[in-house]
Amino acid sequence: MTEQYVSGLQEVDETQVAAVGGKGAHLGGLSRIEGIRVPGGFCVTTDAFRRIMAEAPSIDDRLDQLSRLDPDDREAIRTLSAQIRRTIEEIAIPGDLAAAITRALARFGEQAAYAVRSSATAEDLPTASFAGQQDTYLNVVGPTAVLRHVSRCWASLFTERAVTYRCRNGIDHRTVHMAVVVQQMVFPHAAGILFTADPVTGNRKVATVDAGFGLGEALVSGLVNPDVFKVRHGEVVAKAIAAKQRAVLALPAGGTQEVAIDSQRQEQPALTDAQVVKLVQLGRRIEAHFGGPQDIEWCLVDDGFQIVQSRPITTLFPIPDTGDQENHVYVSVGHGQMMTDPMKPLGLSMWRLTAMVPMHEAGGRLFVDVTRRLASPASRAGLLDAMGKGDPLIRDALETVLDRGDFVPSLPDAGPGGPPARGASAPVATDPAIVTELIERSQVSIAALERAIRTKTGPALFDFLLEAFEEHKRVLGEPLNIQAIMAGMEATWWLNDKLQEWLGEKNAADTLTLSAPDNITSEMGLALLDVADVIRPHPEVVAFLQGVEDEDFLDELAKLAGGTEARDAMEAYLDRYGMRCVGEIDITRPRWRERPTTLVPVILDNVRIFEPGAAERRFEQGRQKAQEKEQDVLSRLRALPDGDRKADETKRMIDRVRTFIGYREYPKYGIVTRYFVYKQALLEEAERLVQADVLPEKEDIFYLTFQELHDVVRSNRVDGQLIQQRKDAFRSYHALTPPRVLTSDGEAVTGAYRRDDVPAGALSGLPVSAGTVEGRARVILDMAEADLEAGDILVTTFTDPSWSPLFVGIAGLVTEVGGLMTHGAVIAREYGLPAVVGVEQATRLIRDGQRIRVHGTDGYVEILS
Repeated sequence: MTEQYVSGLQEVDETQVAAVGGKGAHLGGLSRIEGIRVPGGFCVTTDAFRRIMAEAPSIDDRLDQLSRLDPDDREAIRTLSAQIRRTIEEIAIPGDLAAAITRALARFGEQAAYAVRSSATAEDLPTASFAGQQDTYLNVVGPTAVLRHVSRCWASLFTERAVTYRCRNGIDHRTVHMAVVVQQMVFPHAAGILFTADPVTGNRKVATVDAGFGLGEALVSGLVNPDVFKVRHGEVVAKAIAAKQRAVLALPAGGTQEVAIDSQRQEQPALTDAQVVKLVQLGRRIEAHFGGPQDIEWCLVDDGFQIVQSRPITTLFPIPDTGDQENHVYVSVGHGQMMTDPMKPLGLSMWRLTAMVPMHEAGGRLFVDVTRRLASPASRAGLLDAMGKGDPLIRDALETVLDRGDFVPSLPDAGPGGPPARGASAPVATDPAIVTELIERSQVSIAALERAIRTKTGPALFDFLLEAFEEHKRVLGEPLNIQAIMAGMEATWWLNDKLQEWLGEKNAADTLTLSAPDNITSEMGLALLDVADVIRPHPEVVAFLQGVEDEDFLDELAKLAGGTEARDAMEAYLDRYGMRCVGEIDITRPRWRERPTTLVPVILDNVRIFEPGAAERRFEQGRQKAQEKEQDVLSRLRALPDGDRKADETKRMIDRVRTFIGYREYPKYGIVTRYFVYKQALLEEAERLVQADVLPEKEDIFYLTFQELHDVVRSNRVDGQLIQQRKDAFRSYHALTPPRVLTSDGEAVTGAYRRDDVPAGALSGLPVSAGTVEGRARVILDMAEADLEAGDILVTTFTDPSWSPLFVGIAGLVTEVGGLMTHGAVIAREYGLPAVVGVEQATRLIRDGQRIRVHGTDGYVEILS
């Protein structure tokens, strides 16, 4: 086939990224939209780039070296990429290729001025914008200069920042090629950027226009502050006019120059309101064409706007798809479940199939639509109360939406209500036998599941699982189960409210619940201390564990002195807790049983930090502290007016909270135990699909929904392209931060604490476990990387139950996500660790190793060094 080195912009569209790169393909698409003007020009295709690369065989070796470099080795990347760039720029452009480019220039005027712009095949994609990764040259005059700048654009595929970006995103350097866009230069009166959605809040109904005088380079390079206009429903709703002291203008002989602007003009808007509204209308047309919010570069030339670039805005959080045009308000499920990472499709669909309420998916996260409950006054109060207890920032965000008055419809009190208001659920007797019975029922149900699933394969397995999910929901929804959970929580709230009112004491329940019985999650942390006790006396085992890398290390242990006991202790631990892991609500995450190496660093920390018998001592100390607190509180209450009644009521509530609060953790343990049973059955099914050559690898099933997997098992056929798309999408979701509250306009509503009792410079959060502690902050995002010393304070994004083994060795806890009754908070109280949760951006604002003070009673964190 003959190479095509040049294509006119009018001849290409967004399907031709491979030939003309992301920018060229978008410009071609733009030039086809009615009413949109794009400066004329052409693309030098990737065929030309490949031809040039073939002229220098030495580049191949350097690409090999490049692919082996560590993305953090900046020096090596800088040196090697500079060599590659120099080599490309020195290659003489072959005659036929140069002639093709010069012929294309002749159509527009050889001595005209051009913009020469890089257009890589991996930029302006829906999942990675690569904005600013490659180079653009403005006002290039004459064929010789154009050819020289085309070479520079080819070379710019290997700028240090582009190479590093590809390394970090796992993109192979050889798979990316460079096209070049050559366009007639426009000399604008004003230029800038239009975002068709608000880039800060994500609101899709609000467009933002940044404008300055002269060429847009002044804004892009940060030389001047732009005028900023916000447009909603065809009118300017806000604007800020900046003093624009400088502009970048084109020079007659080529190139650009920075100039000062007359003082009279500096304060003038670069655009009139009418022009801004007109520009946003053009933006809406472009957005409709590309099917999503766009970041558009525009120029205002004498007689109207010209568009010089449009790329998707990749930073916006997606909106759940409801298929209607109504207003919706969504609350994040991940913030309540302590898991704000994206989930894979199988994980999302399994959680939805086993959840008690309908959920919507967006950006790899789940959301609950609370619009109906907010719309009717009766259910609204209950919802806000429940949300506020879980996470005050969610409540505040919901109130922010309600305060606007026009977003949430008002409905009569007919619809189903929210969760029952405090204390409204039917009371249950304070009887430890209830908890024992509930745990037994759960165990019986899980044992039946394990027995029945063994014989199920193929489509029959999926029919069986759909029935198992109903049983799963039945156990969770049992009235007695809900009553027992609520009883513990309500007794906690009662004690905190009443003891603050009667004794002026904050969060008294934190101490009263220390070492409460039947808490499966806190037992899990203490049980790992017992495992450390078995291992500590055997130096050979400790030394072996320090070098463990493979997951089958348990089999190796038996060969060492003391190894059999160590293995048995770890096996027993995994039998009881091996279904747990970080992010456990996503069934696709590797469980401890599948990846026991995860626990090794924690066991080794326990061996190093603790003395034998620590678990029993810890539990006993907590129990005694709670008992002393109880006696102290009751005797102080008896001294008050009407003291006997207050003391008796309080004693009843203390007994109640100690009976039920530990059970709060059990239902999640039951869910995760079931999940591991489902997962093992599905992976056996996946193994069969691999044997039958339907799937390349077992883990591919994680990128299908439950229903899609069912179809694959029935038909023995799979859409490999779909799985690849899902993998790419999942990768892109990691860059998104899920909002606590999201509207159907795409607005991420962030709540605030609105407190005035926090010292200047301190970070506000929610107090969930009383006490004050000072220590070294350890910012840890991956439990397997934990390297803790006694007295450290753990700072992380969220902690689900799987983090509990770390809690025994730390002195305090700070998380970005969490509420009063989320797992991290419950366990922090169990262990008596001062804790503050819901601290926005804690892992970014607190640096690893800094000294901090955690005020667990008042809910803030001070950075001391």
